[in-house]
Amino acid sequence: MLQKIHGSENHQGENEMKSKAGWTSAWQTLAVGVVCMAVALSMSAQVQTDTSTQTAGKATKTTKVESGEVVTVSGNDLVVKMADGSIRHFANVPESARITVGDQELGIHDLKPGMKLQRTITTSTSPEMIKTVQSVTGTVWNVNPPLSVILTLADGKNQQFKIPKGQKFNVNGQMTDAWGLQKGMTISATKIVEVPQIVVTQQAKLTGTMPPPPAPPPPDVPLLIVEEEVPVPVEVAEAPAPAPPPAALPKTGSELPLIGLLGLLSLASSLGLRSARKNH
Repeated sequence: MLQKIHGSENHQGENEMKSKAGWTSAWQTLAVGVVCMAVALSMSAQVQTDTSTQTAGKATKTTKVESGEVVTVSGNDLVVKMADGSIRHFANVPESARITVGDQELGIHDLKPGMKLQRTITTSTSPEMIKTVQSVTGTVWNVNPPLSVILTLADGKNQQFKIPKGQKFNVNGQMTDAWGLQKGMTISATKIVEVPQIVVTQQAKLTGTMPPPPAPPPPDVPLLIVEEEVPVPVEVAEAPAPAPPPAALPKTGSELPLIGLLGLLSLASSLGLRSARKNH
């Protein structure tokens, strides 16, 4: 604080004494300021801070749908053919991942080749404003406008605060700046900081369908059942044994008995004819 000096050249000695006293006071103030600054480092808890979040605009929502077909499943690795024909490899799929198929929740090990998968990703974007309010109440112990002020807080300890540009202080219901502060005044100050931010959240839902069963054959087409051929033993009829050749006559035999038999029959026939003629 600057002080106005009165007097004339005849009072030069008096002015020198005042000058020395002023320097002594300045050094004492500086020493007290250093001590108070050290105290301020451990007294930050005296400042009351309240943080709140408010909606600062209209939220937006976008939806993205991806679909594909399961190619292979090996352990926790999944290979899917996407709708655009590209192949995507999902490595180390967590055990907690779930796919909704109808009314069932399936895990990675329940997937089969040919299953259709669909992932729906919903992204929500919300603009918000984070508002931080810092407030403090104390008695002015020393002030260095417009840079800083030292306050005696409710616990009797001093704490130094930097004065933001344009900061106003409430003194008995009246608002004033740093230049209006004086030692012994009880003041309260509030600092409001607002920081905008964009909050982005995503939700993913994975659904699937089992591969369709094979179509049944048309009703007018006979159903062919292929049976395994079992070899059947074939019975082969044995050929009849050939008839034995007629017995050959002994080399000592002759045809005379046969000729005698024929002559005897002829004689009997002749006798029969004669007897018949006599009767007529």
